[in-house]
Amino acid sequence: MNLSIGIVGLPNVGKSTLFNALTVNSVPAENYPFCTIEPNTGVIPVNDNRLRKLAKIENSEKIIPAVVQFVDIAGLVKGASKGEGLGNKFLSHIREVDAIVQVVRRFKDDKVTHVDKQVDPRRDIETIETEMIIKDTESLEKKIGILEKQARTDKTIGEQVDLAKLLLDNLNKGTLAHEVEKPSDKDLRLFRKELFLLTDKPMIYVINEAVEKINSKLYEEILEELKLRQGQALIILDAKLEIDLSQLAETEQDEMLKEFGLVERPLDKLIKASYKALGLISFFTAGEQEARAWTISNGDTIIQAAAVIHNDFAENFIAADIVKYEDFVTYNGWSKCKETGRIRLVGRDYTVNEGDVVLIRHNT
Repeated sequence: MNLSIGIVGLPNVGKSTLFNALTVNSVPAENYPFCTIEPNTGVIPVNDNRLRKLAKIENSEKIIPAVVQFVDIAGLVKGASKGEGLGNKFLSHIREVDAIVQVVRRFKDDKVTHVDKQVDPRRDIETIETEMIIKDTESLEKKIGILEKQARTDKTIGEQVDLAKLLLDNLNKGTLAHEVEKPSDKDLRLFRKELFLLTDKPMIYVINEAVEKINSKLYEEILEELKLRQGQALIILDAKLEIDLSQLAETEQDEMLKEFGLVERPLDKLIKASYKALGLISFFTAGEQEARAWTISNGDTIIQAAAVIHNDFAENFIAADIVKYEDFVTYNGWSKCKETGRIRLVGRDYTVNEGDVVLIRHNT
């Protein structure tokens, strides 16, 4: 699936450093604004321990993980919506991605200059989101003008005018489009999709902080400090540490994480959170040749899943064998799952669940 996550933020907050850690590629990350002009793109594997277990059970020759595409977008400055800095490029590149990772600097380092001369995470978030809101406000004002003209001859357009004005009112109050709710929310969500608003994209906040300050209490402190909601997608990491970890073998990574009291690598949390923000799930195929994670949208049917593997599988679909991941591991593979009745034979209307192990039956 060709879906992407845009990494955004002010200059010198650690965007390109984070991107380098994700891709283990040498993308420029110098200490000056606008080092990144054209966006760099990287396809990042989703670290999933379930795949390794499936491969071990089936003695698979290869392991092929699911992936997420990240795009490193040029740093934004105040006034971007009016063309300041690389504002127009920045905002047009955001429009092309499906979700946003907003990198926010919390670390202090006199050697790394801040574009506003002082580190202030809440102000930085407001700067970025204000520029996006201004651009969306301009888009909505134009849209409302067009809809109002259409409504003179088509009374069914009236509801769209009301929805557009509701969004505009909320944007003017500083509310992002994806946070706007109303009683008939389904209509609003469908209408928002047609508008392609910048502030309607799922947002993940990445707080770039020195690893020495990362502890179990910091999450709650940052939620309050940045005025974010409980449950907001928030990842705290040290981008420099992630670069160091990316150069190490897996066992060495685990040792370094233990030194800093971290159970899981924050970068892996970010990749998983990004996958979730895009509304994606994984299903698995497992056999001697490969154990593989396939990416589909949450709610997709087995026919849609079959098409991801191969179009012929969908066109010539007969049925599918489905085993829950937990059962597949507990009963040690296809053979025992069949003996114990853990395999479910499903038809074309079956909705695939996260972690399903799938075998497509087809007549090709």
